[in-house]
Amino acid sequence: MKIGVISDTHDRLPTFKKAIAFFRKQNVDAIFHAGDYVAPFAAKLIAPSVLPIPLYCVFGNNDGERKGLKSVLPDLEDQITVTLHNRTIVMSHFIDWLKTDDMTPNNKPADVIITGHTHEIVNETRTLPGHDSSTLFLNPGECCGWLTGRCTVAILDLETVTAEIIDIDD
Repeated sequence: MKIGVISDTHDRLPTFKKAIAFFRKQNVDAIFHAGDYVAPFAAKLIAPSVLPIPLYCVFGNNDGERKGLKSVLPDLEDQITVTLHNRTIVMSHFIDWLKTDDMTPNNKPADVIITGHTHEIVNETRTLPGHDSSTLFLNPGECCGWLTGRCTVAILDLETVTAEIIDIDD
């Protein structure tokens, strides 16, 4: 199962559109957005009525118009825990918003933890304290390209629990 992972689109529609087009071309099975759409008009690009695949999304710290965003993305939450392809995925915009219990649902480490916020790419496996199995920590970087000059997304392979960071040409 291939998952498209995106974060920090910050109303930059040209790069957001290119990222969604890339995900469609890759035939991803679902999309995870780790927050900071910013305005409801930007979120409309991935509204459930537009996407033919499941969308999982969380609020970011810059998503101030929560009511408007929730009208476009009704399942939007502060953080989520999802099981797909027998893998547990925890997603929150900001890693510091997660408590240890959030990362270990049912006392088992999540297979993948997706975050955004920093605009910095993270793609590494770590072992959570007190546990033996590893967890993939994934931040796809920023789709907007405002801070780093790069528009990046990730493709997450749930079979191997690995991710590839992709630069989307601006």
